Amino acid sequence: ADGAVFTWGKGEDGCLGHGEDLSNQLLPKKVEAFAGQRVVAVSAGGGHSLASTADGAVFTWGKGEDGCLGHGEDLSNQLLPKKIEAFAG
Repeated sequence: ADGAVFTWGKGEDGCLGHGEDLSNQLLPKKVEAFAGQRVVAVSAGGGHSLASTADGAVFTWGKGEDGCLGHGEDLSNQLLPKKIEAFAG
């Protein structure tokens, strides 16, 4: 395990983390935003996902409504993994 993250399935709202490519993915596709980082944990839901890296950073992406991504007042959909600044030390 090299710490890479792969996603597949329904691509709307950025929930797969592939940027502007919102297409459905029928096969696992690497989330390139994590290149050079070692992801140690991932949790995925129907509309958003979360990953933590070996250095303790936490990232979320996907549907941002109701504050579910943890980015404060920014309730927008995140098409790429975005670091949660509240956890930055």
